[in-house]
Amino acid sequence: MQEDTYRRIAELLESHDPEDLRRGLSLARAESAAGDEETARGLCELIVPLFYIDTLDHPEHMPVVEEAIMVTADMGEAVIPVLIQTLESGDVKAQMALAQALGWMGAKAVDPIIAEYGETCPDPACRAFLLFALGKIRSPEVIKAFPLALEAVRSPDLELRDTATRVLGKFAEAIPAGALSDAARQTCLEALQANLGDASPGVRSKAVRSLGKLAKHGHLTPDEQAQLRGILRRLLGEDEHYEWDRAYIVRKEAKEALAVS
Repeated sequence: MQEDTYRRIAELLESHDPEDLRRGLSLARAESAAGDEETARGLCELIVPLFYIDTLDHPEHMPVVEEAIMVTADMGEAVIPVLIQTLESGDVKAQMALAQALGWMGAKAVDPIIAEYGETCPDPACRAFLLFALGKIRSPEVIKAFPLALEAVRSPDLELRDTATRVLGKFAEAIPAGALSDAARQTCLEALQANLGDASPGVRSKAVRSLGKLAKHGHLTPDEQAQLRGILRRLLGEDEHYEWDRAYIVRKEAKEALAVS
């Protein structure tokens, strides 16, 4: 990439004008497609600051951030180290955008994300966003990350536990019925059922949702489905004990899961 082109992209991406920013992203996309991995990483470093934009204060920049996510995702595996490094910054707005970019990379991002999860990202918040990214990937390849979610679903850290509980359901959507081993399936069922008793209503509701997705996508036996329907009716207060979950969000998820299980 020519130096003057790089400077032009940098100038456009430093602008506060959404039109300038979009022109900069368009140029970055074209240069990345024509360049090598080093070019992609350099351009990614120019784009990443856009993920820190507060779109609540600046809603006019929402399309810009969305486009920046897609441009970054199209750059592929070469920019994953750049994204992970930024992911550890602790800014939630940027982390959400980065996780979405990683997720949009698809199956090719699974192995690098798993490697980063185990080797360079011990912090629970960082791991939560990597799991969030894996949950965005719609590929059977995410079965490789199933053990990570099974471990995290028991985490004492609320954010990581909450994310893992949700992601198990996302994995159930992407993994074909019958692909999970009986041991993995049973461990998943037990972990999600245990989280039905979590102190956090958010975790409980996500456990219900993920159990419903296991049923909907063919990961439960007929006996397990029958058992799940009994659990859901209990949460709704429709059994003989009348001990429903007090959180509306849990009952809402239970009603929806009951309709598909």
